[in-house]
Amino acid sequence: MKIADLRELKSDEIQAELERLRRHLFDLRSQAVTEKLEDSSQLRKTKQDIARVLTILRERGEKNVEQQHYHLESAGKAKAKVKA
Repeated sequence: MKIADLRELKSDEIQAELERLRRHLFDLRSQAVTEKLEDSSQLRKTKQDIARVLTILRERGEKNVEQQHYHLESAGKAKAKVKA
């Protein structure tokens, strides 16, 4: 996604795009480990897209972008522990 397209999106849409890109990066890393990844340059491109999204959020003055992500991760881990 180009940066001009990202700038047209609302903040909540950008947050959703960031989450989608992070999931995609996780999937790509999983494929790389299992040697099913066909195009290794996708890892780099996805990381660059994540950086673009974070840049837009920081330009808009969004605070604690990374902390929100880690908070969501830790909440998910806590739920998993409760189920176990």
